[in-house]
Amino acid sequence: MNQQRRTVLKLGTILGLAVSAGILRPEEALAAQAQWNEKAFTATDIKGAVAGLGGDAASESDKINLEAPDIAENGAVVPIVISSDLPEVTQISILVPKNPNTLTASFDIPEGTLPYVSTRIKMGGTSDVYALVKSQGKFYTAHKEIKVTLGGCGG
Repeated sequence: MNQQRRTVLKLGTILGLAVSAGILRPEEALAAQAQWNEKAFTATDIKGAVAGLGGDAASESDKINLEAPDIAENGAVVPIVISSDLPEVTQISILVPKNPNTLTASFDIPEGTLPYVSTRIKMGGTSDVYALVKSQGKFYTAHKEIKVTLGGCGG
């Protein structure tokens, strides 16, 4: 089954249940579904993903801490931890250029919150992984190569 179709069906089901339970009004559910950034998530390179997120380019920064294994035995569950010392962080994203879609995950960071994300991602094979952090309207990156012994994106 097409992954985009699955995502839309899951989101539609969850939003439908929330509306029927009275948690959301129908117009709020439609607004939540419209927030998916198709341009960013369908980009096939870093420049396209950054452009889809609203940036021109990203600069390297030593104030971003990207923790990930040097070797991932299973590309289906690669642990990633990103934190930043940059001021006013509003977004943290994870990019994997060798995946079918470069933008793997994107997290909005509410004002006054610690800029910290811990998750697991899928990787189709050995690749650099980029932490993309939006701080004061500008984008900054840090990256690390992760060697994958068993691919997680269908391999």
